Amino acid sequence: MTETIRIRYFSDAIEKLTYIDGKSDWIDLRASEEISLKAGDFALIPLGVAMELPSGYEAHLVPRSSTFKTWGLIQTNSMGVIDCSYCGDNDMWRMPVYATRDTVIHVNDRIAQFRIMQNQPKISFDEVEHLSNTDRGGFGSTGKA
Repeated sequence: MTETIRIRYFSDAIEKLTYIDGKSDWIDLRASEEISLKAGDFALIPLGVAMELPSGYEAHLVPRSSTFKTWGLIQTNSMGVIDCSYCGDNDMWRMPVYATRDTVIHVNDRIAQFRIMQNQPKISFDEVEHLSNTDRGGFGSTGKA
């Protein structure tokens, strides 16, 4: 099934979003303005789009794998979650970043990516004295500290 997402572009200078079937289900986002940052600066990089996500879905926004290497940027919220209520004409998506070095992001630079996910189903919690799975004695996949 193909979902249709209504999108508003704030700039003609950025390439239109495309879904490349078979390559990845993440979609690249581009800077819609040139931004100059000094080491230690914080910025909200405009991504030039607003979208109406389908009801019951949210977007997960993360840096591309090359973003830190290329520009020295760290996304300050680690992963952004954009819910379907953020869908107005002025709700442009932005990427919050911290610059680890002086850098310049140019219009149309691919700095972020997103995918849409169904919202978590309604859940309830059942408090118990013991869980049924084996106690591995630690954390992570190895059980070792």
